[in-house]
Amino acid sequence: MMRVVELYCDGLFTGTILAQEVTLDSILIFKTHEWFSTKPIVYFRCKGENKTMFPDVKSTNVSYSFNGQESWQPLTKLKGTKCKICGIYEEDTFRYDTYNEWELCPSDFTSEGRYTHAKAKDFNATFLCHGCSQLGAGLNQHFGTEKEEEARGMHPAIVVLIVVLVLGVVAVGLLAGYKNRQKKKRQQVQARFLKLFEYGDEMEDELGLEDTL
Repeated sequence: MMRVVELYCDGLFTGTILAQEVTLDSILIFKTHEWFSTKPIVYFRCKGENKTMFPDVKSTNVSYSFNGQESWQPLTKLKGTKCKICGIYEEDTFRYDTYNEWELCPSDFTSEGRYTHAKAKDFNATFLCHGCSQLGAGLNQHFGTEKEEEARGMHPAIVVLIVVLVLGVVAVGLLAGYKNRQKKKRQQVQARFLKLFEYGDEMEDELGLEDTL
């Protein structure tokens, strides 16, 4: 279930990667959204691709298992470490309902090539993709994933931002402390002047009394 395709990366080298075929191993539909029928019409589709009908899935609350050799298999192909937006849908009389839509990635699969995705009260599905996790791990070790590269690139910016914020807080604190000290000094000077004036008034009153006597 694997095909070899050519990979060219930034003009540096030409190599090969495996396009892994994703198949449906089992599925259990808990309920149908169709108003006029109790039999769900369920299909799988990835963004930009054709939908794959599940002709054998005809009832709710029944677990269906598959061997990967059905005529409608595989569901899609994953290349390298790239993810796809995929979903499980129900075809109704007047519209379609989305059971669930998510990002399907090679790294989702276990070392045994198994991945289970579920949505409460709607469905539970298990997918197979042999070699997905191994290939993803190998490429990640050589190149690093895009998310890891973005995370590494963000660290210096975060550090600089934290330093600037800390310095800003310290500067504001120092400025506020300086203004507070200056205010207290002015209040103390004013209080001294007031005391001097009060003392002078008292002296004048005493002198006035003595003159009168």
